Amino acid sequence: MAGGWPAHTVETMRRKAFATWLASPAPTLFLALFAAQAGVLSLTPILPDLARDLGVSTATAGGLRVLSGLAGGVTALVLVRVWRRLDLRDLIRLGALLVCVGSLFGAAAPSFPLLAAAQVALGAGVAATLSGGVAAAAEWSRPSERSRMLSWALVGQPASWVVCMPVIGVLSDLGWRAALIFPAVAALTALIAVSGRPAEGASPPSASLRAALRGRPVVAGWATGELLAYAGWGGTLVFAGALMVESYGASVGLTGAILGAGALAYFPGNFIARRYVDSRSQQLLVALGIAMAAGVVLFGACRPALWLSGLLFAMLVLLAGGRAIAGSAFGLDAAPEHKVALMSIRAAATQFGYLVGAGLGGLALAAGGYSLLGVVLATLFALAVLPYLCVTPGSLGERASPPGSSTRPLRATAVRVGRSAGARSGPCFATRLQYSSPSAPSLVLWTRRESPVGRSGRSSSARRPVAPGLAAAEPPKQE
Repeated sequence: MAGGWPAHTVETMRRKAFATWLASPAPTLFLALFAAQAGVLSLTPILPDLARDLGVSTATAGGLRVLSGLAGGVTALVLVRVWRRLDLRDLIRLGALLVCVGSLFGAAAPSFPLLAAAQVALGAGVAATLSGGVAAAAEWSRPSERSRMLSWALVGQPASWVVCMPVIGVLSDLGWRAALIFPAVAALTALIAVSGRPAEGASPPSASLRAALRGRPVVAGWATGELLAYAGWGGTLVFAGALMVESYGASVGLTGAILGAGALAYFPGNFIARRYVDSRSQQLLVALGIAMAAGVVLFGACRPALWLSGLLFAMLVLLAGGRAIAGSAFGLDAAPEHKVALMSIRAAATQFGYLVGAGLGGLALAAGGYSLLGVVLATLFALAVLPYLCVTPGSLGERASPPGSSTRPLRATAVRVGRSAGARSGPCFATRLQYSSPSAPSLVLWTRRESPVGRSGRSSSARRPVAPGLAAAEPPKQE
């Protein structure tokens, strides 16, 4: 017996709960974003060995990450234009397939140019997976579950950071080519998982994205804010390890362990923020952006001890976890019918933002050291807050009205009607709601509710729909 239940009953309930969890989109989207991030991270610990084996400098080998980032950004921008022709399941499958093929082709590449070509395919796959995965978190869930689904999807990336770094480090002892097998396996797992999802069919016709942007300047502001924020965050990630190695003489292994431990802070940041993103995404973006600006200044300037820098990095990761889900939720609220296009914009902002952050951060580091680096990155975070300060309440999700159009408000009329046979005695009321617009000149809805004052003398607000046939009927006659 367990808690009053027979042991076999408890086991059956556990199996059903696990099967329900597996059948939901959450683990599928987690695996998709896990695989995408694994593709991005795969080169980080193996660049020196790769460069030595292929006869190029480490700096030249580092250009592979720039190349994959550019390919990802361009792919995301292409998806903005063609998203209405794509099924989300097929988009994620295509992205996972490209990550898998790009990783395997890179592992077998006999020369540097062929490895560069593999990185182009991998970068395109990462962009497609990120765009489709985050959009699917909203499309494959009910509105009340959207924040939870977004949270599950987005934590796939930090989970990949925590798992991939040590695994790739172990595989690299067998050679840098063996290390590229891990992202291929992760992508293949995601491909199998998403293939089990049912096909959705063609997307319904809707206005073009250009029309949506004209009607909602908040979308352009959101895209700018995401670009600047990811530039600041990308610069932080690129130079965090170098700061610890050069400031304290820490070994590469110890630095990697500290960064991996700090990445764990992403999870509580994400899970805490998801409680508030449905109603306060704008406030979260402002508060977290300001906090990240202040934190990165301290991270660059205050370096008395390695443990303090590790703690400041973990704090920044915590804030980044909350900001990631808040930024995605804000974008989805800005234009709900353009989910894939908006998440493609977000993917492009991520890829190009990392490149901008790495470039500006490198210039700042060369000019004034890590203190100036912190100031430059803080400026990017602060500028990313400005678009959200200009958003007015109620502007999210609204469409621009065509010129000359007019919309009349709802009009409600309460009519006392009789009750059906067998119902409890006492009067009830039907409420007539009339709405008029150019596209629906006369739309009449009927709802039925109990008498405002029941037997107990209290007001009752219970309502239930009346049969559909009443929608076009005359008001019910009073008995």
